[in-house]
Amino acid sequence: MSARLMLRLILVLQALAALGIGAAAIEVFGATRWQALAAGLGSVVLVRLLINANNFFMSARFASPTPSEYQLEIGARLRMFFEEFSASMLQSSWTMPRAAACTRIHAGSGAPPVLLLHGYGCNSGYWSHLAPRLDAARISYATVDLEPLTGDIDAYAPLVEGAVDALLAATGAHKVVIVAHSMGGLVARAWMRACGIDRVARVVTLGTPHHGTCLAAFGVGLNAAQMRRAASAEPPECAWLRELARGEAAAARALVTSIYTHHDNIVSPQTSSELAGARNLAFGGVGHVALGRNPRVLDAVMREITQLCEHPEQAY
Repeated sequence: MSARLMLRLILVLQALAALGIGAAAIEVFGATRWQALAAGLGSVVLVRLLINANNFFMSARFASPTPSEYQLEIGARLRMFFEEFSASMLQSSWTMPRAAACTRIHAGSGAPPVLLLHGYGCNSGYWSHLAPRLDAARISYATVDLEPLTGDIDAYAPLVEGAVDALLAATGAHKVVIVAHSMGGLVARAWMRACGIDRVARVVTLGTPHHGTCLAAFGVGLNAAQMRRAASAEPPECAWLRELARGEAAAARALVTSIYTHHDNIVSPQTSSELAGARNLAFGGVGHVALGRNPRVLDAVMREITQLCEHPEQAY
């Protein structure tokens, strides 16, 4: 099943639940149609709010210590929560159910083209906020839908290989930048292990569990199992993550910029996103899904890409 189909089915189930609650409100409480509509939609929104709150609660159980400069007051915590909630609602209820993989080529661009890799349970629609920035900067890019939804991370490497070949052929470039969210960063590393780093200008990961996440134990599928981390084991990473690290040369790590947040509500401990030998950029006050839309984070992503134009020897 694709993420697109799964999300559409979830939307249908949510609509049916809202209708059922609305009908019950009319039958039991004598509510008007508008009151019934508010009750049905409000119940769905409340459940989604509780799911987001539970993610933050579970991540706090396994959280790494938050440095003092990233600690938040209550107002900042509430803003972060509602940014994460709105990002999750927009992506899962509007953007991703409608999205399809796409390629945009800007002729004559001086920047290396960008390949966008989404994370677990998502699709190309995740990049709805970064793509307009790339268009505005006239940077060519392509997206990939990593399917099957619950597949083997190593098995996604041929999809990445085909997309890289097509993007380089379409632009005439020799190297590509990969921007990857969450699991997509592990896919990028698995692809580099399988296919080499000669065509890589930079890999920018957003909230990638490079050393696993304890919350992956609640995920479904082989890819979720490959991201698991034990709360009390040594080493904590699962066997697949340890094998990925063993097969990785220092030159590959040096190509990676890992952007992460000390308040990630999916990757926990949050410092699991720190990757030795890579350039690690920490943020605070941003949730996991919101990494793909937060202006501060997207500014950092664009700097990582555009600096390759200023220093073309790094890209070509």
